[in-house]
Amino acid sequence: MSSETGTQESRPHPLLQGLQQLTLRIFPHTLLWQTFLLMGLVLVLALAIWSQIFRHFQEPARARDLAQMVASVVNLTRTALVNAEVAKRTELLIDLAALEGIRIYPSEESDDLGRLPDTRPMRLLTAEIRRNLGAHTRFASRWKTLDGFWVSFRLDPHDTDDFWVMLPAERLQAPVAVDWLAWVSGALLVTLLGAALIVAHISLPLRNLARAANLVGRGHKPPALPESGPTEIAAVARAFNQMAGDLARTDADRALILAGVSHDLRTPLARLRLGVEMSGAPDPEVAAMVTDIEEMDRIIGQFLDFGRGDPQEPKRPEDLSALVAGLLEPYCLRGTPFALDLPERLQIPVRALSLRRAIANLVDNAIRYAGKDREITVILRTSGNEAQLEVSDRGPGIPEHEIERLRHPFTRLESARSDARGAGLGLAIVDRIMRAHDGRLSLAPRTGGGLQAILHLPLATGGESLPADRIRGTPPDEEEPA
Repeated sequence: MSSETGTQESRPHPLLQGLQQLTLRIFPHTLLWQTFLLMGLVLVLALAIWSQIFRHFQEPARARDLAQMVASVVNLTRTALVNAEVAKRTELLIDLAALEGIRIYPSEESDDLGRLPDTRPMRLLTAEIRRNLGAHTRFASRWKTLDGFWVSFRLDPHDTDDFWVMLPAERLQAPVAVDWLAWVSGALLVTLLGAALIVAHISLPLRNLARAANLVGRGHKPPALPESGPTEIAAVARAFNQMAGDLARTDADRALILAGVSHDLRTPLARLRLGVEMSGAPDPEVAAMVTDIEEMDRIIGQFLDFGRGDPQEPKRPEDLSALVAGLLEPYCLRGTPFALDLPERLQIPVRALSLRRAIANLVDNAIRYAGKDREITVILRTSGNEAQLEVSDRGPGIPEHEIERLRHPFTRLESARSDARGAGLGLAIVDRIMRAHDGRLSLAPRTGGGLQAILHLPLATGGESLPADRIRGTPPDEEEPA
């Protein structure tokens, strides 16, 4: 019960999982947009902070200016009302309302007043106005049903009767600056340009490093990376160059050891086979011992092939049908049955020696695991821009979840193909040869039982396609004149 409870507690909440997946989809994955987003966020936060700082120190000065303007309006209105003739006061009030938007009403005890918003700018403004007009000054945001900025005043300081003067609220509001949109857009554009420059400065060494790492993963020695630029990138390039050099030396030492040991073992094996055949022992025992010696010699040959590394021979146009037929001929003479489906001619650029080793490894595996007397299918066809050579058997096959593991060197599958012998290098050698041809090896269970191995070879090399008559049909030296 405790283990189940712990498992449930460690399992994340579905809502949290959904938020994480949404974040992964929305958040940019490229270095450029991540850098731009980070710099943009920093810029926006900095602008917001500086805007608040500017407003904090600018609000008192603006409050003093607005309070001076309100006091001037109130004083001018009071003076106009006091000095105007009684008969013309109504006309004066009408003109103030029509021309200046200033309305004046007498104060009553039953007035319905609205409170001003309790903000720092408004507190500063009302305090400045009271300092100019007197402590008796009152304020409202609404008088009865009229909205605006209402200020009370008295015609004479000794009077107790108040009047209300209304100023349009627009006069007290800060002007909306539209120019800031252009400035913010310009700042974000500069930020994007800066992010692009930063990413360009960083991404080039990273691309070179990724390219070199791919070469190392494919078994090649990459060119030395430039150990320049920022200290951190130079340190990474220096460490990678040292690692690549160590791997190349280790690979060379391994190849030298494998080649030396394999070569030294073949001489005593030849003497041993000669001694067995001349020993006079019963034929079944001689045949069994010779089979074991041949198996040991084959394993040594695999070590030699693996120790050679990637094929060094250049690609040349070869008739793949003739190459496969010539390779299978010795097997047919020894009684191995094949079901062949080869085109009359299929010429593509290949490394003939290494490709023969790859095909021979697949055929040997098929014979070993399916049995010498069971028919092996060999089909050569074209599909799209590649040639496909299929070697299929009716042996035990390989489980799908074990296929990728068997591509690695010194890997064997005893359970599925119980008669497994050898060093486990056959498929690894084939896979390496196919990568050297810019192709690939695909393995899959065969319908009805067995294994289906397919070599995928490109029909062209270096981005140029061979002419159609060079792929199928008449050889170049037998072409008819136009």
